[in-house]
Formats: sequence, structure tokens, C-alpha cells
Amino acid sequence: MALFDARPILLVVGILLVTLGIAMVLPALYDAAVSNPDWRVFLASAVVTTFFGVTFALMNWGSAGDMTLKQAFVLVPAVWMSLVIFGALPFAFSELNLSYTDAFFESMSGLTTTGSTIIVGLDTVPPGLLLWRSLLQWLGGIGIIVMAVSILPILQVGGMQLFKVEAFDTPEKVLPSAAGLAGTITTVYVIFTVVTAFALWAAGMNFFDGINHAMTTIATGGYSTRDASVGHFDSALIHYIIIAGMIAGSLPFVLYIQAFRGKAMPFLQDTQVRVFLSLLAIATLAMIIYQITRGIEGTLEAQVRYAAFNVVSVMTGTGYATQDYGAWGPFAIALFFTLMFIGGCSGSTSCGLKIFRVQVIAATCMSHLRRMIYPHGIFIPHYNRRAIPESVSASVMSFFFLYIACFGALALLLTFSGLEPLTALSSAATSIANVGPGLGPEVGPSANFSGIPDTAKWLMALGMLIGRLELFTVLILFSRIFWRS
Repeated sequence: MALFDARPILLVVGILLVTLGIAMVLPALYDAAVSNPDWRVFLASAVVTTFFGVTFALMNWGSAGDMTLKQAFVLVPAVWMSLVIFGALPFAFSELNLSYTDAFFESMSGLTTTGSTIIVGLDTVPPGLLLWRSLLQWLGGIGIIVMAVSILPILQVGGMQLFKVEAFDTPEKVLPSAAGLAGTITTVYVIFTVVTAFALWAAGMNFFDGINHAMTTIATGGYSTRDASVGHFDSALIHYIIIAGMIAGSLPFVLYIQAFRGKAMPFLQDTQVRVFLSLLAIATLAMIIYQITRGIEGTLEAQVRYAAFNVVSVMTGTGYATQDYGAWGPFAIALFFTLMFIGGCSGSTSCGLKIFRVQVIAATCMSHLRRMIYPHGIFIPHYNRRAIPESVSASVMSFFFLYIACFGALALLLTFSGLEPLTALSSAATSIANVGPGLGPEVGPSANFSGIPDTAKWLMALGMLIGRLELFTVLILFSRIFWRS
């Protein structure tokens, strides 16, 4: 058996660590501008991160062209773990005096755009750290999109081969092709962020809050600069702008690129987009009716806005909150718990199962049901007006089973670590689905995860990584067959 060649992986890790180190300079400059001593922490973290990044890159320069399928599988978790480890440094050494467990949790939650937090008193946290949290989610959002449209289709993870781009026919083409695509995606991503930031500023947010919330809105990450999240801003216009931003971040970015090039029809015809928007509308309408029948206080406009905001936030995996929806009653808890798992569209920054998998599962089940009724009939499931290959159906079904199995296992482990059942279930769901807040008084929208045991934080961090990287790319590394091949 040939030795595993990690050089292409270390090269990519090195380049991305350099990028992360450069990003650390921004909060250092901001802290220095407002005379906060944490600028030294960011500067030191930037030096350490950049040093390791440059070392990895120079030692493995010129090795990217010979990446194999096995190396591509290892690349994804290796990149994310490296960035999380170094991204935790500013949290660990800042004036907040966080333990490395807490720092790692915050960094993992940021880069996976989960949005769960252990930081108490966000209103008084140094601005550099708030900016760093937002930058982590913003950078994580770009990485997730590039991974979803370039690497995962090649690896055939969970049916992602449906979205295979011709430029990525083989693993050897992934890096150069992904680099070109990343530039285009980043341009669209930056435009959306700037537009959202300007809109929030025009609606009444100050410049700093507007920039931070714009980054975490488009990344569907949900980190806020306030303990009360978006509920701190008592402005209907701000709420509607963020609703639009969360939806924009949850739609396929490849379709945005096509639309900017004058091809809007694929965007309008995509069944994934239509189903996603339809589910949002149905869930929002259900919550509006529920609020009215329950007699929850507020004007009709406020009830519509709160229902729409929190439904969009949970289903897109953003995790912002304007209200403690956990206190709205049992139906609200059940609905939001279900929405946690669905997520947005493939090729977006959102999380969860993804809409296309829900469509493939539904189409496959309907086809099977028809075969039971008409044993001699031929029924082929379709997605986006195309027949679904059996390999895709099998891949999606396997992904769904593994998704539920991982959720159940994580919930049991969290219960074993000391969490009560509702907290454990919602914490497992919010980790695997990368949503952010859980349910219940301990980890709900009006609380955070600072009070849970360290063991539970490490388990949740693992759940965030597994959920964000589409399960198979992490779990396959624990297979003996993978390493023997």
C-alpha cells in the first residue's frame, strides 16, 4: 500500500491559513483605533497563523496538480479543523479569558456558520472580538459555497453529484477550477454584503452593527453584536432587510452568477428555489395563524413580521431571533424543531438536509408507492424535470439515514454528559443542522451555551463539523476501507 501523500492538502491548508492570518489584522486595526488592548492579541495571532500558513505553503509548493480522490476527501475536514484551531486563538487570549474549550466552540460555531455562542454580555464585548466573530462566519460562508459547488459533487456526497459542474470532471481539476469559481462567488458575496450593510445603515443601525450583521446575515450565520440578537433593534425595516438577506444567502449562488450574466430563467425555473420559498411561506402562514389563535400580544403587522423573521431564521440556519419563540407554545416548538432540519438550497450558505434532498426523498418515496399500487408500472422519480439516477436516490437515502443516526447518537451523548432531554435534543439538532440557538430556557433564543458542561461543548463542536461538512466527508476518515484503498 502506497504512503498517503499529504502535500497537496498541506498546501491548501497553508494558503487558507495565510488568508485567515491576514483577516486577523482587520480586528487588530479596529481595536487599535478604539484603544482596546486586544489589538496585540489579534496581531500576535495573525503572526502565528501566517507563519504556519507560509511554512505549509512553501514546503509543499507545486504539489496541487496531483490531488487524488482520497486526498480530496481528507482535504475538506483538514481545512476546516486547521482554520478552527487557529481561529480560536484570539478568543483564547483576549481579555474575555475564555478557556480553550470555549474558544474552540466559538470558533467552530463561527466558521461552520452555526451561530451558537458561549459569550455572555455581547453588548460590552470588545469590538475587535465582535468583528472577528462576524468575519469567521463571513469567511466560512464563502468556503461552504465553494465546497458545495466544486468538491462535494466530485466526491458524490449525499446526492451532490446532481450539481456537478463540467469544469470539475476529475479531482485533479478541482483546485484550479475552484479557484476561478471562488473569485466569481466572492464578487457576488461581497456585493450582497455591501448592499445589506448599506441598507441596514440607512434603516438606522450604526456603521459597526450594520457591517457585522450584514456579514452574518449573508453567511446565514447569526452571530450578533447584541445579547438580544436582532430583537435589540426595534425597527420593522431592519427586520425586513435581514429577512431578505437571509433568504438571499440561502439560494444557490451559481444561479446568481447566471442571473448576473443575463440568464435569469434558470433561477426562475429551479424547482429547489420554488419549493424552498413555498415551504417558508407555508410555515410563516402557520405561525401567523397560531399566534392569532393563541392570542399572542402584538399588532397583526408585528405578528406577521415575527413569524416570518423567526421561521426564515431557523429554516435557513441563521439563528437570529427577534422573540423567544420557545415561549410561544408547543406547536411553535415542534414547528421550529422540524424546520431546523430542512435548511436551504444546495450551493448556498445555509445548512440542514437541503431542499433538494427533501425533494429527492419525496420523489423516490412517491415512485415506490406507485410501484406498490401498480406492480407492473414503470415510475421514475424526477428532480428539476430530469430523471433521478438510482445512484443519486441511494446516496440521498443513505445520507438521510446517517443524518438521523448522527442526530440520535449526539442527543444520547449530550444527555449522558448531563444535559436534560429537551436541551440535549435541541442542542444536537442545532449542532447537526448548524442553526445556532436551541430550545428551552437553558439554550433557547434568549440564552446561550455558556452553562453547559465542557464535554457537551466538545460534542456539539464535533456535531457542527459533521453537519457542516455533509457527514460523509468526516465519517469516512474513520473507515479502514478508506485508508486501505
